[in-house]
Amino acid sequence: MVPINRIYYTKPSITELEVSYATDAAQNGWGDQCYAYINQFEELFKQHLGVQYAIATSSCTGALHIGLAALGVGAGDEVIMADTNWIATAAPIVQLGAKPVFVDILPDSWCIDPAFAEAAITPRTKAIIAVHLYGNLCEMEQLLAIGEKYGIPVIEDAAEAIGSVYHGKRAGSMGKFGTFSFHGTKTVTTGEGGLFVTNDPALYEHVLTLSNHGRARGQTKQFWPYMVGFKYKMSNIQAAIGCAQMERIEELTRRKREIFSYYRDCLDHLPGVSINLEPEGIVNGAWMPTVVFATETGITREQLQAAFKAENIDARVFFHPLSSLTMFEEITSNRIAFDIPRRAINLPSYHDLTKAEQDRVIGVIKKLIFC
Repeated sequence: MVPINRIYYTKPSITELEVSYATDAAQNGWGDQCYAYINQFEELFKQHLGVQYAIATSSCTGALHIGLAALGVGAGDEVIMADTNWIATAAPIVQLGAKPVFVDILPDSWCIDPAFAEAAITPRTKAIIAVHLYGNLCEMEQLLAIGEKYGIPVIEDAAEAIGSVYHGKRAGSMGKFGTFSFHGTKTVTTGEGGLFVTNDPALYEHVLTLSNHGRARGQTKQFWPYMVGFKYKMSNIQAAIGCAQMERIEELTRRKREIFSYYRDCLDHLPGVSINLEPEGIVNGAWMPTVVFATETGITREQLQAAFKAENIDARVFFHPLSSLTMFEEITSNRIAFDIPRRAINLPSYHDLTKAEQDRVIGVIKKLIFC
C-alpha cells in the first residue's frame, strides 16, 4: 500500500522572518527605497563569500550571460565545460554565438576533468566553466593553474554549491567570476534569482553597466546608455526574502549537511553504493545528496524511479549528458558522463525532512540492493 504522505525531493525553508521582510518590501520598498533590500542582500553575500563585488540578478543563467558577455565571449569562440550539467550553463554560451565544448567528468566528484579540459583548449577557447555539481567541488587548484598557463579565465558556476568550501575558500569566490542560483530548490532561495560575484573591479563595472541596460554607474544624463545591455535585475521583494535567508544561512547550510551526513552514514557502507564525495580539505554544501550504484548491481535509473514512485517519494534523475540532447552534437567518447546517469539518483533533502522520512528513502535503496 502506498504511504499517504509524499516526500518531496526539495522545497525551501521559509519562516516568519522571510514573510516579514517581503511584506516590508511590498509595503515600503518603493521610490528611494526600491533598491534597499537588493543592496543589503548583495552586501550580506559579499561578506559571506569574502569577495569584493556582487550583483544580484534574476537568475544564475542571467549572471552567467552578462559575465560571459563582459569577457567578450561571442561568435566563433569556444567555452569549455563538463558534459554533465544542466543546460542553463550552456545556454548563455550559445546565445552569445559561441560554442560550448563538452568534456568528460571525474568518476568520483562528477565534475569537469581538468585533464580533458586542458586537452580541449584551442586558439578559440575563451573560458573554462567549472560547475560545482550537487554540492561537489571541482578541482579548482588544477583548473586555475590551467587557466593561468594558457591565459584563459576560469568561471565558477556555484549554483548548486552554497555552503561548499574548497581548502578554506568558499565556492564561487575563486574564479574570474562566480555565479549563484536562488531558485526555490536551492539551499538559499529568493524564489527565482541569482548573483554575480568577482574580485575584479573592471569586470564588475562592465557587468554592472551591462546589467542596467548599458547605463553606467554615475551617469548623470538621464536614460543615456553607453552600450546595449541586459535586464537581469532581481526585484526588491525577492532580495528581501534573500536577506532573511542570509541571516539564517548558517542554520540552512548546517541542516543540509545534517541530512547529507545521515544519508552517508546509512548508505556509504552498502555494497555497490557511493554518495557525494567529501575529500580532505573539502566541505560539501550537500545541496543534493546523490547515490550512484555500481554497474555490477544491475540497478538502473528506471528501476530507481519506479521504486521511489511506488513509495510516494520524489527522486530526481542525474543530469543527462548535454551532448546527448538533440540541439548538440553527441560526444559518446565522454564515457563517464554517459554512464553514470544510467545508474544514479538524487535523494530528497529539504530542510524539514525528518529522520523517519529519510529512513523511508533509505529503505527503498536497501530493498533494491538486498532483494
